[in-house]
Amino acid sequence: MGKTAYVNGQFVDMQAAQVNIEDRGYQFADGAYEVCTVANGRLLDGDPHVRRLHRSLAELKIPAPDLDIRELLLETAQRNQVDWGIVYIQVTRGVAPRNHAFPDTLTPAVVITSRPLDYQPVLAGASQGKKVITTPEIRWRRCDIKSISLLPNILAKQQAREAGAFEAWFVTDEGEVTEGSSTNAWISNAGTVVTHPASHAILNGIVRQTLIELMENAGIRVEQRPFTLEEAKWADGAFVTSTTACVTPVSHIDDTTLGDGSVDTTVQHIASLYRDYIYAAAE
Repeated sequence: MGKTAYVNGQFVDMQAAQVNIEDRGYQFADGAYEVCTVANGRLLDGDPHVRRLHRSLAELKIPAPDLDIRELLLETAQRNQVDWGIVYIQVTRGVAPRNHAFPDTLTPAVVITSRPLDYQPVLAGASQGKKVITTPEIRWRRCDIKSISLLPNILAKQQAREAGAFEAWFVTDEGEVTEGSSTNAWISNAGTVVTHPASHAILNGIVRQTLIELMENAGIRVEQRPFTLEEAKWADGAFVTSTTACVTPVSHIDDTTLGDGSVDTTVQHIASLYRDYIYAAAE
């Protein structure tokens, strides 16, 4: 983590950064967040991230802070000398005596941090797939809100780690894959790419939105519809996307090897599209 954080109006040393113990983010996970890529000192897709943060806050009835969030994200990265990495913002409802119902007038609490991340291995990793496992979909029905309440996601990610996997996919009682614990889920079949439609069931990832546009511009057919776990296991290829995972191919789902285990050529092409997009934005 970087050495400097933005906390409620001030840039402070990380060791001195503090939040009130009655902050509703700490007591209730009552807040929203965003994670943005910093590419060669530039904020990647900054405006879509800020718009999604405002949407999440509105859905949670948290007033958007009267701040130039985009500029604060950049300044936090710069103060931490993050050339390639991520910048994280968290906005909670604010500080109030602990009670489930919240007061009408609270000042939102804002924390921003940044840290370096080596994107080279991620962007160059399309030649080898990762393993994902599956787990029952137990989350609430508003996964479209980027809430800081992530306990089911954390448990799923830990389950994946203990199984030696990169990610865990949530699967509904009807056998449909929604998304990963921290990624969007995709499959590829005969050159057509399928991903769950944007709805309350998934987070409409910024990389997801960008990639759909890139694929459509490249002539790759994209179907936004639910797909089943069984369909995924018979697919030519699969991959996951997120701010930190970029486009990461999937070679195994539970105990099933996709195809011959190599990365599908369509997935390789998609990964290269996103890699080129990041490098072009960083110029």
